[in-house]
Amino acid sequence: MSQPTVAIVGRPNVGKSTLFNRLCGGRKAIVSDRPGTTRDRHFGTVEWNGRTFWLVDTGGLVPGSSEAMDVAIRKQVEFALAEADLIVFLVDGKEGVHPIDHAIARELRATGRAMILAVNKLDDLTSQSQDHLSFYELGVGDPQAVSAAVGRQTGDLLDAIVALFPPAEAGEGAEMINVAIVGRPNVGKSSLANKLLGEERLVVSPVAGTTRDAIDTPLRYNGKTLNFIDTAGLRRRAKVEDEIEFYSTLRTDRAVERAQVCLLVVDALDGLHNQDLRIATAAWDHGAGLIIVVNKWDLIEEKDSNTAHRGEVELIEKAPFLADVPFIYTSALTGQRVRKVLDLILEVAVEREKRITTSKVNEVLEALLQKQSPPQKMGEEVRLLFASQVATAPPVIAIISNRPDDVPESYKRYLNHGFREAWGFKGVPLQIKFGSRGSKALTKEKGDGRR
Repeated sequence: MSQPTVAIVGRPNVGKSTLFNRLCGGRKAIVSDRPGTTRDRHFGTVEWNGRTFWLVDTGGLVPGSSEAMDVAIRKQVEFALAEADLIVFLVDGKEGVHPIDHAIARELRATGRAMILAVNKLDDLTSQSQDHLSFYELGVGDPQAVSAAVGRQTGDLLDAIVALFPPAEAGEGAEMINVAIVGRPNVGKSSLANKLLGEERLVVSPVAGTTRDAIDTPLRYNGKTLNFIDTAGLRRRAKVEDEIEFYSTLRTDRAVERAQVCLLVVDALDGLHNQDLRIATAAWDHGAGLIIVVNKWDLIEEKDSNTAHRGEVELIEKAPFLADVPFIYTSALTGQRVRKVLDLILEVAVEREKRITTSKVNEVLEALLQKQSPPQKMGEEVRLLFASQVATAPPVIAIISNRPDDVPESYKRYLNHGFREAWGFKGVPLQIKFGSRGSKALTKEKGDGRR
């Protein structure tokens, strides 16, 4: 990646996620006073003084701990350090120098990475304040006082970060394809993400609910940057009792809203539940491309193409729009067909941006009208006069009619099917809008139709 990467590292509960949110300009990471809330690496982009960089929030380091979650978090931090161009070592200015800070400092010095020591929670910063000076004993450079909670001197911290970057490279800040990995808890979303990324970037556990935040992880593939958003498993809200789990559900909904493409991961053993249909419908309604990834296919003993087809037919009967959605049968454990998921993402992303010329839209519309005209009421002729694609991402086709309100849903579905037969739009919601001449709703839109 041409963008520099900056990792925030420190012991638990020193304010790493608060600083991450402050520098990213939003509340991207869940913040709680419970140590260990941040379990994975969270990626965000920051723009400052004309430079754009990746900012990585990591879980709290506890050197020497043998607790399973501490060991898993440590592994993720090690990955973050391996990728980082610069480390922000965050410590707690209220509590002072802690023995764990010394242990972390020793490990960070051994990496040889450029480093900034940031002393957090110093809300009352005055010219006479000396609270941060005791951290010189860590031996990792000049301590820089900040208050992530109220934002004091975070601009100075950003100045210091950007000053350590090498000269900007061509192509920095290239457009990404946001890919949300969604589904019910424990269907293998993180395992699939890890297999796609080629390494264990996300904490994987058999305990449902291990992933709490929506986590951004970029991957360069075939000349495109795919930004994978691994999310907490969606549950029906009536079952969400824990405060952090509630916010995780909200973050997953927001991840769907951000995504250009959604991978809905379904457990092959359990099949597609009503909750999966709700997720699929939400993604479709938001205008995202959709791919159904049937995971754990290796556990199905008797399987063939007919088995998969029968399953798809049953699902399409429940939700007809799934007829336009690609299904792929994978195993995150063995890697079966996982690489094909990446190709399918790029294919659906291209379909979502597809634009058809006005002349071709009208040619197909005329052919569809010749084959089957709109249902007519006595003395109230319905005519479709003109059509044009007015937006992409998702694609929107506007049709001018003398009686737009009298076009029945069945005929709208007929037109949708006909346009798809002509141009594909695989895995993408195709919207058809009807209006009369001069309708403002049907004027050509610039850029994306949704985001």
